[in-house]
Amino acid sequence: MRLPLLLTSLCSTVALTAVTLTTPAGPALADDADSSAASGATTSAPAPRTPPGPAVARGRGGAVASVDPNASAVGLRVLQQGGNAVDAAVATAAALGVTEPYSAGVGGGGYFVYYDAKSRTVRTLDGRETAPSGIRRDAFVDPATGDPYPFTPDLVTSGVAVGVPGTPLTWSTALRRWGSRPLSRLLAPAERLAREGFVVDGTFRQQTLDNQERFEQFTSTRRVYLKGGRAPRVGSVHRNPALARTYRLLARDGVGAFYRGPLARDLVRAVRRPPTVRRATLPVPPGSMTTRDLDRYRVRSPRPTRTEFEGLQVYGMAGSSSGGIGVGEALNILEAAELDDAPVPEVLHHYLEASALAFADRAAYVGDQAFVDVPQRALLSQRFADERACEIDPLQAAEKPVAEGDVAADGVCGPAAAPGVVAEDTENISTTHLSVVDRRGNAVAYTLTIEQTGGSGIVVPGRGFLLNNELTDFSTTYEAGDPNRIQPGKRPRSSMSPTIVLDDADRPVLVVGSPGGSTIITTVLQVLVNRLLLDQPLPRAVFAPRASQRNTADVTAEQAFIDRYGDALTALGHTLVPAGDGLTSDPFIGAVAAVERAPGGRLTAVAERERRGGGAARVVRRDARDAGAAD
Repeated sequence: MRLPLLLTSLCSTVALTAVTLTTPAGPALADDADSSAASGATTSAPAPRTPPGPAVARGRGGAVASVDPNASAVGLRVLQQGGNAVDAAVATAAALGVTEPYSAGVGGGGYFVYYDAKSRTVRTLDGRETAPSGIRRDAFVDPATGDPYPFTPDLVTSGVAVGVPGTPLTWSTALRRWGSRPLSRLLAPAERLAREGFVVDGTFRQQTLDNQERFEQFTSTRRVYLKGGRAPRVGSVHRNPALARTYRLLARDGVGAFYRGPLARDLVRAVRRPPTVRRATLPVPPGSMTTRDLDRYRVRSPRPTRTEFEGLQVYGMAGSSSGGIGVGEALNILEAAELDDAPVPEVLHHYLEASALAFADRAAYVGDQAFVDVPQRALLSQRFADERACEIDPLQAAEKPVAEGDVAADGVCGPAAAPGVVAEDTENISTTHLSVVDRRGNAVAYTLTIEQTGGSGIVVPGRGFLLNNELTDFSTTYEAGDPNRIQPGKRPRSSMSPTIVLDDADRPVLVVGSPGGSTIITTVLQVLVNRLLLDQPLPRAVFAPRASQRNTADVTAEQAFIDRYGDALTALGHTLVPAGDGLTSDPFIGAVAAVERAPGGRLTAVAERERRGGGAARVVRRDARDAGAAD
């Protein structure tokens, strides 16, 4: 969440800026990257800050929810001007590339799930990053020692971890197929935001401090995010003119300018020869990406996953994402358990056990479906779920890890499976998500990322955006039978789970997603369980304390979850440990953005109230009775 800089002014001037950029722009600004004007300047705020949020908004005419108030305001303005859900999603995502640059941006990738109100169908775009064509199976091995690079800091802060970005082409593909506004017009608000700046909040400052040692290794990153060698102060204004110029270039020439030409060459140079300072204190292994890899990148359009739950249809992403399969299989297992009238602790026990089973199957079977024969139909069949549900003892948690199931299942309960192994988990908690519904009923769930907070730490010199370190989502060791082993052109397995739920008339009921690495699957699943099975109102379903079971001995849980349910779940054999003891010190799990559509068309948009500093939910026409209503 970012505190808005002149948020009202931003909204009122979007239209004017957009008109200017619908015509060809003038020549790119001169590269004065060594001057303070071209670097990420940080100055005193020129105006008082506007309170963030609200976390909940109810009304009609369209809605948008994201983690950032500036980005949500940009998306709302697009809807107010008659743009559709796809237009608003792209504009919101571009703004998040400015205000949430450590989580997403044009240097990364993501998954775009779209519901078309006219045809009442769900479509998806896989804009996940790909491994370069020249990558070797031993790419993660230090040639100097013959041993794997240490994951932190060597591998995560490297060129070898950078995948070919898919975000710019995802935007243009979505707009070409389903949008109603040109990319040039939709990039204008984000370009202005990068040029004029946003007010730094505590989250942005802390994320900068967390990455300071990594950022200090690169001349270009220091110039943008460590002006004067220091993290920006809370209340100061952070500007990124270099990113503004990049957006102007894409607005003028289209996203082809990202994948070919000078920008592409600059990107590849940063990967192959990272712009390190003279006395770098961390090793920065170079990558193998080429301009040909960029030129040959393509967005895929896989069929969405589909699962029936509580009389509704739950749609998600297929592989290379494991989100749709993971969420869908767990829901099928819960459906088999018949928990409609069960007390909350019993439902949560089954939720945790179903999650463990789904994660065991995810590790064994799911990868990039262009490279791996993923048994998706079997994994999402109710017959398979019925057999997996036999593994759940309603009175005792199973010993973890559990083993994967047999995809040739006949649906009949058999003997208990042998213990499994804990799958390697290198996904970090960053990423961001936005949910949009427009006045016609079109909807978008879009999760995008640069992998861990701060990505690779490498800003492309003169271009203002961070490169991803997404290839760390591959298994770090190469094993022939591993569906997530590294291969040229392959997309690493992801847990991103943008989800759209339809009713029996094929109309959208719920649009939801979250960041959070591998906890994305359990976060989305828990919100669906809260809303659809426990019948909690959407705000309560989102704000409720969370826990995540990923087939490990312990359950990662927020402290509020432990306080509320710890005794009951411990009595059933679960071991709950507070979130923040692993790859991150964040005590929270996920950061949901969701929109619910009632049968009459009334919308409820919900963003986080506390997690990730809080988010912002907006509706085009807010209900008068909702003003001042409690969340």
